[in-house]
Amino acid sequence: MKVVAIGGGTGLSTLLRGLKNFNVDITAVVAVTDEGGSSGILRRELKVPPPGDVRNNFIALSENEELLERIFNFRFKDGSLKGHAVGNIILAALTKITGSLSMAVEKLSELLAIKGRIFPVSDELVRLVAEMDDGSKIVGETNITSSGKKIERVYLDKDVKAFPEAVKAILESDITILGPGSLYTSVIANLLVSGVKEAIKKSNASVVYIANLMTQPGETSGMRLSDHLKEIEKYLEREVDFIVANSGKPPKEVLDRYTSEGYEMLQLDLENIDREVIVGHFLKVIRDPFDEKLKVRHDPEKLARSILKIVG
Repeated sequence: MKVVAIGGGTGLSTLLRGLKNFNVDITAVVAVTDEGGSSGILRRELKVPPPGDVRNNFIALSENEELLERIFNFRFKDGSLKGHAVGNIILAALTKITGSLSMAVEKLSELLAIKGRIFPVSDELVRLVAEMDDGSKIVGETNITSSGKKIERVYLDKDVKAFPEAVKAILESDITILGPGSLYTSVIANLLVSGVKEAIKKSNASVVYIANLMTQPGETSGMRLSDHLKEIEKYLEREVDFIVANSGKPPKEVLDRYTSEGYEMLQLDLENIDREVIVGHFLKVIRDPFDEKLKVRHDPEKLARSILKIVG
């Protein structure tokens, strides 16, 4: 069974971490509009597509995940490399050597013998642009999410074509998964690249949308599940076939911290949705190795099993 997962950030890598334990052919199509942290610096200084989201997926699909995570996610704490992750530097260097991020990913995939394939959605340098509810226009993913304004629509700052191998994988897939991940900056950002939504619409694959666990301040505040779905389908220009949504909640002390930072548990207004929704307790709490905070994430295995149940 061929599964294509489209997204970015930590959400996509979480899904891949679960899927790799089952007998499926996995392809990850990864967003390239990230501008924050180490990825943003490398993007600006070296003029290469941001490597951070790609790096996370290498870790998720590796056989020795624990070792590769320790290496690729190691961040320098001082000096000129302060804040940079080793994996980002390796991918940026390979991009310079090979001439493109897609070729860098291909070479590193061969070297690491990962389970599955990873494709950046495009090899081009491109930025996300948002028109806000007050009529203002904001350029850049980080600027958009930190603005605190409601997004009316998003688009790319130039027309870019999708990486051909990513399009081919979508066309040949049995199931295409959107998310989990930030609605506009991780999921919809991929649909804006020419060739992606066209391939999804042309493919015979079932389309599954995995909803985020929470709303995100500055991006989806106040939005319910039906609102997320409406936005996905507006940009996709077709209906999704299935929706996977979480009904679980984290411990009160964890939820209280998220609430204080402007996050809310995603409201499941199922009465407003006429599609099949698979609802379950897909949430788990992990301790972030970098800042020691307890973080809310999807449970990789439960998420993967829900996908396989849909197909089965």
